[in-house]
Order: sequence, then structure tokens, then C-alpha cells
Amino acid sequence: MTSHALPIEFIHRFKAWQVVDYAEDQPLFEQLVDEGQFPSAMVISCCDSRMQITDMLAEAPGDIFVHRNIANFVPHHDDSADNHGTAAALEYAVTALKVKHIIIVGHSKCGGVAGCQSLCGDKDTALDPKTSFVARWVSLMRPAFEALQGTDKEGDLTALEQQAVMVSLSNLMSFPFIQDAVESGALALHGLWHDIRAGALHLYDNEQGAFIAL
Repeated sequence: MTSHALPIEFIHRFKAWQVVDYAEDQPLFEQLVDEGQFPSAMVISCCDSRMQITDMLAEAPGDIFVHRNIANFVPHHDDSADNHGTAAALEYAVTALKVKHIIIVGHSKCGGVAGCQSLCGDKDTALDPKTSFVARWVSLMRPAFEALQGTDKEGDLTALEQQAVMVSLSNLMSFPFIQDAVESGALALHGLWHDIRAGALHLYDNEQGAFIAL
């Protein structure tokens, strides 16, 4: 295996973090190592480098259990599926860590959701489910795409980003261990959408059936 030198800018940033942030929180890090992690929430966020989710929602290390994937999507429960990364993270968070909240956070200008829009809309795209991991993944969001067809939100990327969050929330309930935890009152599910340009968060409100700015 070939290993290359880490870019110098990353080394400088690590050294700065070690001197400032780590030094300030060292007792907390030691406590987390000795006692383990007890996050109150799991956040499912996009891999997008513009998503600074821990900066937005975590007060300190150990606050949230973070899982990131393309387009922050949760597929429907399927024991026969080949891709178990998100399902495994969910199982660990709910059954081992006993988180009290699962928060799905979508965002503006999401490339994964745009890929779903192109693929499901039969537009010219380089994504091919036969050869592309990305294509196979974003095609799982087809129910979100189809839910907007024939409505005034058809073709609206923001609407599709938010609809994908709602489909993910629904898919969460297809996991028996999540359904049991929700029905017992031990777990609550939440959907957020982040407007990167405006620095705003919108929470899905069940009563209003819409994403409302916080």
C-alpha cells in the first residue's frame, strides 16, 4: 500500500486545533475516553463539504453521533440489501447508544439530490446505475422524485431536497427497532433543511406540513 505525505495545511490546522481546541477540552476528551460516549442525538447529514453540521448543532465533543452519506438519505429497511452502512449506524445509535433523537438534515444545492432529479427524470446524465455506485444510491430516492410529479413543485430542486428528507423520515419507521423506540416514547424523529447561502435551518412541522425557518 502506498502512503503519501499529508498536505502541510492539514498538519498546520491539526497543530492549531491541538494547541487551542483540544487543550481547552482536554478534561472532556479524557472523560469521554474513560466513560464512553453518551450522545443524546444521531444526525444524518450529507457528505457535502459545505455542511458544518457539528458546528451548527453540537455544543461539545460527544454531543451527537454523526452519520454522513450522499444526500443524507435513509433507504427503506431491507434485510437483503447489499449496502448496510446507514442501517448499521442507525442500529448502533438506537440499540447501543440509546439516542433520544434522530435528526435528518438536508441542504440547498445538494448534488446527490440533483443527481436523483436527472436520473429519475431521464435527463442526459453520466450517472449509470449499471456502473456507478452514486447512481445506484441516488436512485433509491425515486419515491421522493415521484411524489412531486404533477404538482407545482415538479422540477424544483429545493422541494425535492425537502421531500427526500420526508421520505427518509418515513423510511426510518420501516426499521423495527426504530418503530419500537418511537412508539414507546424513547425516540423522536426530526427533519431539517439547511439553506447554506442564508445560514438558515428549516424544521419540518407536521401540523403545517411544511419546513418552517427556526
